[in-house]
Amino acid sequence: MFTYLRTEPGRLFVGDTDNTLIQFFRYIFVGGIATVFDWGISYLLFSVVFHGNYAVLANSLSFVAGLAVNYVLSTCWIFKNSVVESRLVEFLAFAGIGLVGLLLTALVTKGFTVWLSDVTQAYQILAKITSTALAFLWNFFARKYLLYNG
Repeated sequence: MFTYLRTEPGRLFVGDTDNTLIQFFRYIFVGGIATVFDWGISYLLFSVVFHGNYAVLANSLSFVAGLAVNYVLSTCWIFKNSVVESRLVEFLAFAGIGLVGLLLTALVTKGFTVWLSDVTQAYQILAKITSTALAFLWNFFARKYLLYNG
């Protein structure tokens, strides 16, 4: 598998692929872009709109924005072979998997709020880092193996 990457480095960025390693590599980029949207919106909501309150709501709403960005980029660049024919059903399944990621985000954020809010103001960003990592791994592998012909 790694020999393939050394001989065909352009495949990391160009063309359709079913190679899990290449898809994971691409998903890192897609996830990074979606994360920028997610974190930026989270920061604006938590700091500006909610004035340092409602961390769970801010992180949940921003997660939905990141999910939409992730869907568009994932279906254009990473996953081409959906197990469903309807784009609507595909999006709903993609979003359903994302909802599990959202639940992870909310649970982690709530846990960090309970455990760390009296200790540090950084609890929100620590929750965001942890929940982003968990949601990233869940979303990639669930989508790859449940929705896009693993």
